[in-house]
Amino acid sequence: MDVQLFTDSFWPLVLGGLTGTIPLALSSFAIGLVLALGVAMLRLSAHPVLAWVGRAYVSAIRGTPLLVQLFVIFYGLPSLGLTIDPWPSAVVAFSLNVGGYAAEVIRAAILSVPTGQWEAGYVVGMSRRRTLRRIILPQAARVSVPPLSNTFISLVKDTSLASLILVTELFREAQEIAAFTNDFLLIYTEAAIVYWIFCTVLSFGQSRLERKLEQYV
Repeated sequence: MDVQLFTDSFWPLVLGGLTGTIPLALSSFAIGLVLALGVAMLRLSAHPVLAWVGRAYVSAIRGTPLLVQLFVIFYGLPSLGLTIDPWPSAVVAFSLNVGGYAAEVIRAAILSVPTGQWEAGYVVGMSRRRTLRRIILPQAARVSVPPLSNTFISLVKDTSLASLILVTELFREAQEIAAFTNDFLLIYTEAAIVYWIFCTVLSFGQSRLERKLEQYV
């Protein structure tokens, strides 16, 4: 192993992760959560058309590969006259994907809250919307933290697909270094190590957050 090459390329990869991968994952996850909440409400709606729209969206997202979704947005939409730059294309694709998966997590979390909590809200004069906002969602949020955290960690790794549409992030940086040095095994292995470090740190943060939330149970 070329120790000097490993050392010289380590910090550029870390920097690519900090300036590309993590911001891309955070922005996509934040937008995806907002979308997921809306889709979860559609899935729980008593109106059959709205419920069908929610089911159709979740089915389409979960039934197609993320790479295909990314390519449809970046390479497919220009044929309809809609051209989106690489970074926004990646954010849109990842946000839509997160929305499809996280919607089911949020829906399940809401359904896990006992029915008596709804009734308690109605007894004190709250509307359905206010009961949802003040009583149900806070309890559902605690339940949904572990699966949503896992979704975010998976998203951090999935952002490597953005390199295929020329988004500068960790794996794209690794591709450029490997092409220049012609040592693909070393650089790609190093990129895997950097991803593992990021995910280990995030997993540690997830564990701390879960323990903190358990104090209020």
